[in-house]
Amino acid sequence: MRVALAHDYLNQTGGAESVAAVLCSMFPGSPLFTSVYDRKAMPEHWRSVDIRTSFMQRLSPRLEVAKALLPLYPAAFESFDLADYDLVLSSCSTFAKGVITHPGTTHVCYCHNTTRALWMYHEYVAHERIGCMQRTLLPTIVAPLRLWDFAAAQRVDYFIANSRTTAARIGKYYRRDAVVIEPPIRVAEFSGGDGTVEPYYLVLARLQPYKRIDLAVQAANRLRLPLKIAGRGPDEARLRALAGPTVEFLGPVGAAARARLLQRCSALIVPGKEDFGLNALEAQAAGRPVVAYGAGGSLETVVEGATGAFFKEQIVESLAAVLEAFEPGSFAPDACVAQANRFDEAVFKKRLLSYLRSLGLAV
Repeated sequence: MRVALAHDYLNQTGGAESVAAVLCSMFPGSPLFTSVYDRKAMPEHWRSVDIRTSFMQRLSPRLEVAKALLPLYPAAFESFDLADYDLVLSSCSTFAKGVITHPGTTHVCYCHNTTRALWMYHEYVAHERIGCMQRTLLPTIVAPLRLWDFAAAQRVDYFIANSRTTAARIGKYYRRDAVVIEPPIRVAEFSGGDGTVEPYYLVLARLQPYKRIDLAVQAANRLRLPLKIAGRGPDEARLRALAGPTVEFLGPVGAAARARLLQRCSALIVPGKEDFGLNALEAQAAGRPVVAYGAGGSLETVVEGATGAFFKEQIVESLAAVLEAFEPGSFAPDACVAQANRFDEAVFKKRLLSYLRSLGLAV
């Protein structure tokens, strides 16, 4: 089959980009259509992919600029000519599902989330640093984009959700059914540590306000716990200002350093409400437990009492209480790895190909 891939943007790394990379490996040689591609911000392996960008590339691919161009994304994805393809497989948390396909083309959307800024608007802006003028004007931009987003979702032939949480949102906001195929991790990349555990907690995430990393920082300050934060993002300056002497910012880390940090941490902290949460599975693949907010995708990846612990309220006091009572040594590494193995890349590929073939697609 002639296959095209689509992804929202390639100017930062995260779980969605990891899934898109796996899709590229499953369909080698297939072009990937995206709004913008910042080569400097993305890992080296993307340079071997046939990436085709929209007119937005000429404006700027940089995250700081592209994020301000919200109204342009619908036109960017509608501008792609996909007439030559039998299957379009989009990887989407915002706008990639809006590509327009011909009647003879099947469009399958792997949905990481319904567009957060549009459908979870109040939750999204509550933790964003937005000025009074922007806060006044933003609803006038969001309202028409929400109408477009709903219409774009109706163009998709079949939805795959990355979690039950996302499937419920697809049903609620788009009025569409979705099958659930959880995203993959490469378990072998995180195993192989020497068993050494150091007395630090770890956050691995894009430093976005909605990730609520501020909770982990404040809990570490309160308990004087060593906390390492790996990642970058627009919330970094605020988080650094909050951080006490036991909090260390590592910036972006490579694959080897990421695995080593996970293998040696007391636990990974996931303080936000995740759509799924690949980082939690990576920690378990490394044999380490997870402390997570007990909501959203974390409920589908972490087994309370066996591979981690949940804090019930998204407040500092709740997280601090769990961390104060947490005993890293009480979680068996083998149990953590066994949980991670359920989501290995080989399992994902098998399930995805099986689903596509069930639709009558010759992949």
